[in-house]
Amino acid sequence: MKYGFVLSWGSPAEILEMATAAEAHGWDGVFTWDAISIGRMEVYDPWVMMGAIAGVTHRVTIGAMVLPLARRRPWKVAKEAITIDHLSQGRLVIPVGLGAVDDRGFVGVNTDSPDRKERAARLDETLDILALAQSGETFDYNGTHYQIEEMLILPQPIQQRIPVWAVGGWKKPKSLARAARWDGLVLSDMTTEQSMWAPPSPDVIREAGSWIDDHRESSDPFDIIVEGKTSSADDVEYVTAAAAAGATWFIESRWDESETPTSLLERIVAGPPRVE
Repeated sequence: MKYGFVLSWGSPAEILEMATAAEAHGWDGVFTWDAISIGRMEVYDPWVMMGAIAGVTHRVTIGAMVLPLARRRPWKVAKEAITIDHLSQGRLVIPVGLGAVDDRGFVGVNTDSPDRKERAARLDETLDILALAQSGETFDYNGTHYQIEEMLILPQPIQQRIPVWAVGGWKKPKSLARAARWDGLVLSDMTTEQSMWAPPSPDVIREAGSWIDDHRESSDPFDIIVEGKTSSADDVEYVTAAAAAGATWFIESRWDESETPTSLLERIVAGPPRVE
């Protein structure tokens, strides 16, 4: 099991302080997040923040929980991702999802459709293009939403291919199938009336892992990522059960408005809820 932390609140300086503290206190990953305009929340560009985090850390995995790539140009995503992969010496991962429709970046502009099917199609095409862009070879692409002729993107990333984690809702076959095509499943239980932020039960983790095993064509390593909230480094009951059910990452995600950069830093310094 590996342990990450979403740096959900704070100024850029505070986020960088938290990132360095997370590396120093045993966390395995630090994650920013991606939005354009949600209420009065202060939002910083995730690609800029990931580049900055790469510059002040040396060990932790870097990413954003999660990147709604449907509203970004795929070739620009490729260039940004490869750049951060080099800045971090191969520590980038790309968690992706459809995006929240309460973000004005989808519903407040005339260029980005909030339609779920279109967002899903654009995301899938973007992921295909992102993989081609890392090949070091000239490529064409002829999709429904994107067409590319004779594009060559260099340099290649330091990693053979930057891993992609895709949000998958249990039991939503289309989103689970997307995750199975790539490198990891950010698991959400869509079968209950609980908040989407509620961590999936061990039974759901186990069933989702079995579904992935049955539908995945590649034998490459695959991660199952769950998010949750622990009170301390000793609060390991859920994490222990999640690990036994097949989860490979636990990511501390704290979105309550009562949280502050100070409270996040205190939880970071206390260390991850490590399963022995």
